[in-house]
Amino acid sequence: MAASGMSMDVDSGAWRGSAAAVATLTFDVDAETPVLAAGGRYSRHLTTMSHQAYGPDVGVPRILDLLDELEVPATFFVPGWVAERRPHLAASIVERGHEVAHHSYSHQTATDMTEQAQRDDFERALSVFASQDIEVSGYRAAMWQTTATTMELLAEHGLSYDSSMMADDRPYLLKLGDTDVVELPVHWSLDDWEQYAFLPEPFVGGLIEAPSKVFDMWRDELEGMSAYGCLFNLCLHPFLTARPGRLAVVRRLIEWARERGDISFERCRDVAARVAEVGGVREVRPDRTEIDPDTYPD
Repeated sequence: MAASGMSMDVDSGAWRGSAAAVATLTFDVDAETPVLAAGGRYSRHLTTMSHQAYGPDVGVPRILDLLDELEVPATFFVPGWVAERRPHLAASIVERGHEVAHHSYSHQTATDMTEQAQRDDFERALSVFASQDIEVSGYRAAMWQTTATTMELLAEHGLSYDSSMMADDRPYLLKLGDTDVVELPVHWSLDDWEQYAFLPEPFVGGLIEAPSKVFDMWRDELEGMSAYGCLFNLCLHPFLTARPGRLAVVRRLIEWARERGDISFERCRDVAARVAEVGGVREVRPDRTEIDPDTYPD
């Protein structure tokens, strides 16, 4: 989606406090939803379903124990379908001091949905969290794909931040009419899906990288971001990263950052609250498009 109305870079660094960079460890607890979004027939693929169930059933408890041990806060983006199917999951995350955020209901891609279908999906997830007394203040789109309807829903339902877009590597403000929503940007290089995701069917990726390589990449990214005062917004999936050798990478990365002494680890909602107070590095006014669709037909 194109964006217009970008202001000049006004980053004072106030949003970072005294840190050289801010790290947000985020976990997308997708469970079975990405596979089911590719086709309901995959519900009969029991091995595939077990591969995905590993995330919430084995991975999340293991991750929570690691975060407790290292005293690091995190944000867990949970599809409403996953929270509904496992009614104690979201509460178990919040009870450990972490944040639960909105990650659609069904993990269907917004760009493939009608406006009404996207609205129904978005609001159905909100209803699930409300029924479980889970307060959500942020949103991450399935597959990081947003539309103008996404922006409307963020503003309409008063969410304070989004974490789906890529116009910067520092927080910025989405100007949505009279409403400001903080954007905590993401990038493919900080996503474990690009490193570890593998399934024969449906095809979700075909690489299984060595955890040592992934550690080197993310360490280098965090080091570079520290020089530029960025947000290191790491996106991890429990069905991928909670495998033992891969979770060891997360431990090593946290310990490396702690040894530096100038990197803070925070929940997304806390970063967003500070950005809302002191301002983002720029403002973006998302439009439906800046390009005449007749110029680039389907």
